[in-house]
Amino acid sequence: MSATSIPEPQTQSVLESAAVRLPEKPQPKKTGRAWLWLVLLALGATAVYGLNALYHRLGAGKQVVIPTAVVKKGDVSLSISARGDLRGGNPELLMAPMMGGAELHITSMKKTGELVKPGDVVLQFDTTEQEYKLKEAQADLAEAEQHLIQAKAQRQADDEEDQASMAKAEADLKLAELEARKNPLLPVITAKQNDLVVAAAKDHLEQLHQNITNRKATGDASVATQEAGRGKAESQAITAKANIAAMTIKAKHGGYFSPNLNTACNICFSGMTFSPYQVGDSVRPGVTVAEIPDLSGFEVVAHIGELDQGHLAVGAPVEVNIIAVPNHAFHGHVKELGGITGTWNRVFECRITLDDPSPALRPGMSAKVVIVTDEMRNVLSLPAQALFESDGRKFVYVKTGGTFVPKDVKLARRSETRVVIEGLQEGQEVALANPLELNQKKKGSGSAAQAVNK
Repeated sequence: MSATSIPEPQTQSVLESAAVRLPEKPQPKKTGRAWLWLVLLALGATAVYGLNALYHRLGAGKQVVIPTAVVKKGDVSLSISARGDLRGGNPELLMAPMMGGAELHITSMKKTGELVKPGDVVLQFDTTEQEYKLKEAQADLAEAEQHLIQAKAQRQADDEEDQASMAKAEADLKLAELEARKNPLLPVITAKQNDLVVAAAKDHLEQLHQNITNRKATGDASVATQEAGRGKAESQAITAKANIAAMTIKAKHGGYFSPNLNTACNICFSGMTFSPYQVGDSVRPGVTVAEIPDLSGFEVVAHIGELDQGHLAVGAPVEVNIIAVPNHAFHGHVKELGGITGTWNRVFECRITLDDPSPALRPGMSAKVVIVTDEMRNVLSLPAQALFESDGRKFVYVKTGGTFVPKDVKLARRSETRVVIEGLQEGQEVALANPLELNQKKKGSGSAAQAVNK
């Protein structure tokens, strides 16, 4: 290798590297865009931090608003509210007449809610079958009467014939006895014949007497049979007439006509809706088709809580509002207080008589009742939610300065909306909610918010 050949490889590598670098184009710089994103992220973090700090400052400065009420002195009307159902007192039940197992068919009836007067025809059933039975019974009665007449005539004829036969037999016996008196004067053979004739006459008379007795009994039995047949036919005719009359039902007292639901079906499904009885329906005997509630006996049955039983008394005035008859207040009084029922929700039944019923009322309507239990004069009272109870204590939270202090009170009477108390002064301000519970709820919500922010 010569000294001049050494630099050739270096020159060649330099030229190759220059040849490689010359075609490369300069790349655009990304530094400005990155700085822009960093600035935006910094501004967003600053805004979130500022809003969070503002939220905590506002939350810390927010005070709990506790509703309050003022102790008032005056007259208080204590009442009990409840819901009940309207029922017709002593309704007149309109039932299908009892006529064996045959079904009856309604041919006409009053409309639902139609006012009726005593004596009006309100319901009528098909009388075709009973009229047919009546005609049959009348025909049987006529035939039985003819048979009876014939039997009596036959018995009378038999009696006359028997009397004639008896008279002839008695006469024959007397003649035979007269002939037998000559026996001492007659030969033995003739006398013996006379005795035989007397004995035969006696036997014939005795047999005839027995036959007459039997024939009389037979005649009497025949007459009795025909009389029984006539009585049976007559009874059937009377029954048919009574059934026909019973199929026309009239109202005994005034009111409105209210048909019952027709629940009779051969195949019934759960949830089926039954419609009231209407013309053309079939009815089983003895089924109550409709009723006429006595307007003077309407009453409301309400269920009231056990705690209010001691505040009610028979005769207490009641205001009744029927849901289906709006804008009209009815009045009544407590008629009867029933026994307590129920395991958890213990209630008792209160029956209320309506003093001013209306023809627009219907049994089953829902009603809201307000029973006035007492009128107290010149007493201190508060809303019911202002009174608290704990461990047998009854107390209120009285506002003193900027805080609420519990104070024991004596409960005189209670209603659903107000309580009559003793131990406070008129004009004192009390809390309608437990201040301690509200503060604890606020602290708990603040701690939860801080935990979420962390």
